Amino acid sequence: MINPMDLSGKKVLVTGGSSGIGRATCIQLSRLGAQVIMIARNEQKLNQTLDQMEGDNHLLFKFDLYDINGIESFMKNLISETGALDGLVHCAGIAPMRPLNMTTNKFLNDIFVINVYAFIELSRLFAKKGNFNPNSSIVVMSSTASFQGGKTKIAYSASKGALNSAVKSMAVELADKKIRVNTVCPSFVETALLEEYTTLVGEEARIKQLEKQYAGYIPSESVANAIAYLLSKTSEHITGTDFIIDAGATSH
Repeated sequence: MINPMDLSGKKVLVTGGSSGIGRATCIQLSRLGAQVIMIARNEQKLNQTLDQMEGDNHLLFKFDLYDINGIESFMKNLISETGALDGLVHCAGIAPMRPLNMTTNKFLNDIFVINVYAFIELSRLFAKKGNFNPNSSIVVMSSTASFQGGKTKIAYSASKGALNSAVKSMAVELADKKIRVNTVCPSFVETALLEEYTTLVGEEARIKQLEKQYAGYIPSESVANAIAYLLSKTSEHITGTDFIIDAGATSH
């Protein structure tokens, strides 16, 4: 039997593996045969993810991506231990919501540091000679909020829109190195962030969202499957694009 998404022998670095989509991704990649290297701030939660994964060759590292200046030395040490990587998945991200009159420069910068700056820095280091294997893939979590407006989402939407734009140029630049780069753009996914958002906006807004997203809230495993697909050989001709998983939300 052929598994077109087989990742046996692949080494994949996943940020944000301690919860939500990042955790689901680590678990699914392990089931597909990959060796997963996880990064997050909370080591205890990373170990909880590890307990749910298949295989015994995975690694976890406690690191805070807010330390942008420390990423380079961190990656150097990581690569010296793991060897060249086959994939990078940036699931780490924050999504606090504020209206425009509360969207200060500091608030905006805090979101961009994790959602955008850390991703670009990780990608820059991933793409250095000796750090990656041929036919590698970079995947970053974006959102349908990058092209659909919503109240209190200005900073979050701006950060995800920046990712969509950056990936277009990164894909062109890294093509000669045989590194593909894509975003995954889900609408509302069943995670703790969704619970926080629905508490913030109230029941009426939740019902309206489900009217738009008429195929229901998306299980994190479905997003993990999309990420696995973009890491696999099956998607070898897909690069520089936004992979939308929206349960119908953008169809009307």
